[in-house]
Amino acid sequence: MSYIFEQSIGKYRYVYEGTSYRDEKGKVRTTRTAIGKIDSRTGQRVYKPEYIERMRSSGTPAAIAATEKQFTVEDIKHSEVTECGMTHLLKELAVRNGLIHAMKTTFPFVWQELFMLACFLVVTGDPFVYCEEWVKGADGFPVGSMSSQRISELLAAIDRQSREQFFKAWCACRGEQEYLALDITSASSYSELIDDVEWGYNRDGENLAQINICMLMGEESRLPVYETVFAGSIRDVSTLYTTMAEFKEIAGGKPLFAVMDKGFYSKKNVDALRSDSAKQKFIVPVPFTAKFAKKAVESERKDIDRITNTIIVGENSMRAVTKERAWYGTGDIHVHVYYNAKKASNSREALYAEVAILKEEAEFEPQKCSKSKEHRKYLNIRKSASAPSGYTIKIREDAVFDSLSTSGWVVLISNETADARKAMQIYRAKDVVEKGFLRLKRDLDLGRLRVHSDDRMLNKVFVGFISLILLAELDKTMSDKGLYRNNMTMQQLIRRLSKLRAVYVGGSRIVYPVTKEQRQIFDAFKISPPV
Repeated sequence: MSYIFEQSIGKYRYVYEGTSYRDEKGKVRTTRTAIGKIDSRTGQRVYKPEYIERMRSSGTPAAIAATEKQFTVEDIKHSEVTECGMTHLLKELAVRNGLIHAMKTTFPFVWQELFMLACFLVVTGDPFVYCEEWVKGADGFPVGSMSSQRISELLAAIDRQSREQFFKAWCACRGEQEYLALDITSASSYSELIDDVEWGYNRDGENLAQINICMLMGEESRLPVYETVFAGSIRDVSTLYTTMAEFKEIAGGKPLFAVMDKGFYSKKNVDALRSDSAKQKFIVPVPFTAKFAKKAVESERKDIDRITNTIIVGENSMRAVTKERAWYGTGDIHVHVYYNAKKASNSREALYAEVAILKEEAEFEPQKCSKSKEHRKYLNIRKSASAPSGYTIKIREDAVFDSLSTSGWVVLISNETADARKAMQIYRAKDVVEKGFLRLKRDLDLGRLRVHSDDRMLNKVFVGFISLILLAELDKTMSDKGLYRNNMTMQQLIRRLSKLRAVYVGGSRIVYPVTKEQRQIFDAFKISPPV
């Protein structure tokens, strides 16, 4: 016979399962097993996960056993256990940041299905084909079946106008006056039926056609603000003006400070941003393929490495000089030139080591290496009758010097920010976009667009955008509250909260006791656990 009892040991009170039995001599014996303890704050029993799982698999969940309400055997047999921790957290975050409001306003009939689809991507990262089974076991919104057919119908039902209305509603929820970073990534696809899937520069180095996804993200909130899709063959610089025009329409007059990558740089683009019609504030790095950047570096090379030019950005020190320079006869622009001596030194050592290895390889197999583009870049390999190997091998020191001439240097231009340290801080924060794209393709299963029509493709990317909002909220709090420093990854957080269950039995909803780790997570997000 088994029974539950409590016992105090020191300042703590523990919960035990006792079992009585008769030994081989007929004497009554008792064993006891620790199965949990009493939460000192709430007075509730907190059961060990292994005990909860044992009770659940036997048809008598510990959470049911702990309640005062009596249930019949039939009630317990027909009980339903669901995961409630992650869906509760994501719903509360979406209410707090306005996402639920924006979705309700724009998609009044299907917002719950879209939200659950986005939650599925966040929690599992699996293809949509597995969503139906996950929804059955998730304690979310009542969406019914999320079969592959239903998801296909959902992805086909949303039109461009509805998506644009959502972006306007979502932008209205973002009250922050913040910098917005802009970048582009590609998503590969096998489909030959999507108009925008075209061959172009694939940023993942894959031999596949693609689409280009352009995204704006807030650098303070670290939340996605807007995304749009372009044909895969369009170069980055071709999308800038259109994207800015689209966002200004969506933003309804909100200020935009565009922080871009060097892929957007061109004289034509900078002219467009500085024009009277655009009047766009921006920071953009100038690549060293442009004479403007090389000239800016050469003008500072001799004098920049001084203590008076030192700035600290994050954990890095560097030299920086800012000057007003003429921009092709159309007025002055702020030009920030940076030199990171440590980075330059590391690059030099790495290249010296690489060239030394190439030279050794060439000395061992001169004939083979003489045909190698990699070896010829830094070595002169010539036939010589007087050399023992039949070849002479010399390092091309001019080529090495050219490769290192811009190592550790960065050139930023801006029509707004005149302070070099502030400009670098703003630019460094742009990695929020790059991290967002990484999650979009890696964690949200959008690296391969397994859809076969334009509408479905656009709406799958759109669902990914909603998921990215939720992921960005998780990431921001984990960073700000030090959860990452406590050796907790985002996947660990998701797994720990996914273990929190709710059981529906006899018309009642009973939530399993919250563990210490789960409570710490909810406290970090300033969200009460589910009840």
